[in-house]
Amino acid sequence: MPAPEADLDLLLRAARTAGPIAMSFWRADPKAWDKPGDAGPVTEADLAVNEALQDMLTSARPDYGWLSEESEADAARLDARRCFIIDPIDGTRAFIAGQEGFAHSLAVAEGDRIIAAAVHLPAMELTFSAFADGPALLNGQPIRPSGARMAGARVLTYKSATDPEHWKGGRTPPFRREFRPSLAWRLCLVAEGRFDAALSVRHVWEWDIAAGSLIAERAGAVATDRHGRPMRFNSPRATVDGMIVAGPALHGDMLAAMERPTPP
Repeated sequence: MPAPEADLDLLLRAARTAGPIAMSFWRADPKAWDKPGDAGPVTEADLAVNEALQDMLTSARPDYGWLSEESEADAARLDARRCFIIDPIDGTRAFIAGQEGFAHSLAVAEGDRIIAAAVHLPAMELTFSAFADGPALLNGQPIRPSGARMAGARVLTYKSATDPEHWKGGRTPPFRREFRPSLAWRLCLVAEGRFDAALSVRHVWEWDIAAGSLIAERAGAVATDRHGRPMRFNSPRATVDGMIVAGPALHGDMLAAMERPTPP
């Protein structure tokens, strides 16, 4: 098996290949439609990027499994020792709106753990990366999360996550809620300390968070599901039961303050 560093190098080359493809559709009125089952929008750019990534990555690593938001489910990935976990364009709504905050999210899982990760925002010329036991980098420079605590923290999440029902004592949490369109980017923003935490009380798709979770962890943040358990990837359902991603102190604060149903 290639070293994690070699897999990261492949992911970075693939991300830089994907960027110009996405940019050729961006702000050019790409065809867009809604996926079945209220699964959100997709564009011709998502599919073009997905095809290019799948061709490049599976040609280079034919024995790896493949899990992508824009590909048909393939149960064979569950038997592969390593698996690509890909979101061709994370933040499709932002992409359609001509906003810059969309990303290519690329990861390699070995078993149920991520060992290599790249998140590339081509419109902003930002590339986050990490591999197992290596540093987290932004455009080649090391990054670290903030040391914030709960009161006044800047937390990337959606409005309903702050509803009192999710917090002990029925109290609205004492942090400031903000939002960014791409989940992968949110985790990277926590990794570099521009925001203090990223939170979801709902299930999240693996392809949205696989790359960002490793980048956050290698930067020094703690990335768990909403119950405080390690995130596990390449699962049959391809989902994680919520997420808390923050520096160690803030992660502990949030975990202690949240009402959590009994985990499955």
